[in-house]
Amino acid sequence: MNTYMAKAADVQRKWYVVDAEGVVLGRLASQVAAILRGKNKPTYTPHVDTGDYVIILNADKIVLTGKKLDQKIYYHHTGYVGGLKETPYRRLINEKPEFAVKKAIIGMLPKGPLGRKMAKKLKVYAGSEHEHAAQQPETLVIK
Repeated sequence: MNTYMAKAADVQRKWYVVDAEGVVLGRLASQVAAILRGKNKPTYTPHVDTGDYVIILNADKIVLTGKKLDQKIYYHHTGYVGGLKETPYRRLINEKPEFAVKKAIIGMLPKGPLGRKMAKKLKVYAGSEHEHAAQQPETLVIK
């Protein structure tokens, strides 16, 4: 018996649309990351990008549980000495909700060229409109 290994040329990709309104950020991120990796398919192969495209709508209406909205902090460094900047998630979600959602999902993908290729299949929008109607995305419900 041989183990099936998917080839990049044989992968069939689907498009999914997810409404993030009222959904917990971590729960959404983990389930979307699994779809981007292709772990929901029987043809999953760790070294091949077998995942599907995901469109996330209403990123500005995402929910964080507990006191995370005030206590969770996003850090980045400017590259200058003493340039460590911190932004609480309450401000980050108000100013750049797409970035906050995208950052959470990309953090759950593999690091390196394969993970970057998977991250390109993620489309995040703050509102309820998207420009991918021609791809005929299926609705995906996140619990």
